Amino acid sequence: MLKLAEHVDVCAPFFLQLREARTRVLMLDYDGTLAPFTPDRTRAFPYREIPQTISRITRCGTRVILISGRPATELLFLSGIHPHPEIWGSHGAERLYSDGRYEVESPGPRQRAGLQKAEHALESAGLAARVETKPGAIAVHWRGLAVEERTRIEQKVRRLAGPLVHEYELQLQPFDGGLEIRGLARNKGDAVNTILAEAGKGVAAAYLGDDQTDENAFRAIKGHGLAVLVRTEPRPTMADTWLRPPDELRHFLREWLVACGAEK
Repeated sequence: MLKLAEHVDVCAPFFLQLREARTRVLMLDYDGTLAPFTPDRTRAFPYREIPQTISRITRCGTRVILISGRPATELLFLSGIHPHPEIWGSHGAERLYSDGRYEVESPGPRQRAGLQKAEHALESAGLAARVETKPGAIAVHWRGLAVEERTRIEQKVRRLAGPLVHEYELQLQPFDGGLEIRGLARNKGDAVNTILAEAGKGVAAAYLGDDQTDENAFRAIKGHGLAVLVRTEPRPTMADTWLRPPDELRHFLREWLVACGAEK
């Protein structure tokens, strides 16, 4: 059940568990979590000190994974984390390993045909500048626009996509700053389930995210780790606690280093 996010003191007992854990896993959304939102998506760089701190967390024995709605390769250039961690892109449809191996799940022929028609319809409606094509999905962005313009674009996208979603068995999903037409039923919760299964017993895991698309990940980690909403304002959520970026996010990551023995 969703309830309004609160500053709940659940991090302290989690960090005690982290100290003793055999395996540590830190899963992170990107936009809105590690990086502030910006109208220019190509310049969505992380908050100051975040890349360096995450690199240190990796070196102290934590498996760090970025899980994002963006295509995985975009985060190679934006995140500034070196060496790059494992990245699950396009809501889990892509998996880019830290050693460079790459896997992608493609939609079936019916869904691909529907996505092609959707892309053509959106471009014909004058929305080409707002369209982002990803593996198995099309996103339409309106972040940074006035409310009236956002409403106009959303209404247009829903009108164009509605019949195609039904005919071609697609999904129309909202995210913070747009709508996405998906050919796959994959979501961030599926990625979290896979990662936790790979980690096995004795893992201390956390997932940090901000968006409605992160709620699937929060549900997946329930009972298996810590779910953290990272957001300037609270909202109803499945997360266990709420942090305001960037200062409280930086503090959380420094406490992770302390629990791993990297800092005192």
